[in-house]
Amino acid sequence: MKNLIAILFVGLISLGINAQEKVAKIEFKTEVIDYGTIEKGADGVRVFEFTNTGNAPLIISSVKSTCGCTVPKKPKGPIMPGETGEIQVKYDTKRVNPIRKTITVISNADTPTVALKIKGLVIDPSKTSVLEKKEKSMIEQ
Repeated sequence: MKNLIAILFVGLISLGINAQEKVAKIEFKTEVIDYGTIEKGADGVRVFEFTNTGNAPLIISSVKSTCGCTVPKKPKGPIMPGETGEIQVKYDTKRVNPIRKTITVISNADTPTVALKIKGLVIDPSKTSVLEKKEKSMIEQ
């Protein structure tokens, strides 16, 4: 009876070890995209590229942004081990402001939650800044 219990115990442990070996891993080329200074109405689409460096299929279940001005798009199907994928992000460049947004990626990877960031500045070239107006008025005097 003791031998049977010992065999079952060892079997369960080895099953648990084998089950833990198969895991998806998500590795991004970069976790921050800098738009730099762009003009109002410019193309706001950028892409985060990643690779499944694990040995199990990677399934991205959710991609969310911190606000409605940033729309992320996740891959439809699983990403097999060794394959690459992308998360597309579209920022609304009609908003003239600094860009500081976070995109949260939730998956079955060993790190289930990853925070991606976009940053930059959207300017309106048709409007002059307060400093430029001040400089013009000083020159005209």
